[in-house]
Amino acid sequence: MRNYKTVTSVIAVLGLALLLIVTLGKEDDKQPATGFAATRIVAHAMGGIDGHAYTNAFEAFVANYEQGTRVFETDLLFTSDDKLVARHEWTGNMSKELGQQKVLSAKEQGSALGYAEFMNSPILDLYSPLDLEKILDLLQHYPDAYIVTDTKEFDSGLVMKEFKRLTEAAKRRDPALLNRIVPQIYSRAMLAELKAVYSFPTVIYTLYQSQDTDEQVIDFVRDTGVDITMPVERATTSFVNKLQQAGSRVYVHTVNDEEEIQKMDKLGVDGFYSDFISEDDLDLLF
Repeated sequence: MRNYKTVTSVIAVLGLALLLIVTLGKEDDKQPATGFAATRIVAHAMGGIDGHAYTNAFEAFVANYEQGTRVFETDLLFTSDDKLVARHEWTGNMSKELGQQKVLSAKEQGSALGYAEFMNSPILDLYSPLDLEKILDLLQHYPDAYIVTDTKEFDSGLVMKEFKRLTEAAKRRDPALLNRIVPQIYSRAMLAELKAVYSFPTVIYTLYQSQDTDEQVIDFVRDTGVDITMPVERATTSFVNKLQQAGSRVYVHTVNDEEEIQKMDKLGVDGFYSDFISEDDLDLLF
């Protein structure tokens, strides 16, 4: 009987040891994320600078890059003469927020600017506007940076025109730049239209305009492999978990409060769009 108990104990110990080895082996097999997936912060509109959001400015990019951020969302619009530039909207309120009342006439403040007017109108008297070519300059100068597009045109034809313009300009420079451009789409149908222009390796489906149910979004992720971003109000533990199980990275927007970030982190989200919280700030939180 004693020998039987001894043998049983030895077998149990060996079984536990084998289980531990297998478990550790699986953990060792997990490689750390790299590139786009290695970051958690997406700098909204190139990130805030000196307390100002929505600038989409060169200096905002540099300031946030120096704080560890590597992924930058930029708004894209056509000027009145058909050039692609980084601007959130052509409204009087936006011109006011960007401090351009003195450099633009009352009429210009509320309508689409021409390219020369746009590029020669400093933001808040300090910061430099960006056009498509200057955005590509940034990608070339900062080879670990990524751009997430936020195309602000409402007409789907104009949106595809933006992506064609972007793709052609990047190919002229270096086709590899397209690997660091992450388009946002606003409907499921838009993915096929985008792929007709170029098959980008990473695409984010943003849900703020979408009427899709959770199940429709989950099925879409399962079928296509897109990542998801959504307003914080839509994020739930169940929805986030199901999206991740379907293969998506999940982001929420736009979060500038540290307590809100911690709350969303507990829900399990992968990343955050933010104006004022950098990647370095996030490292201090967790």
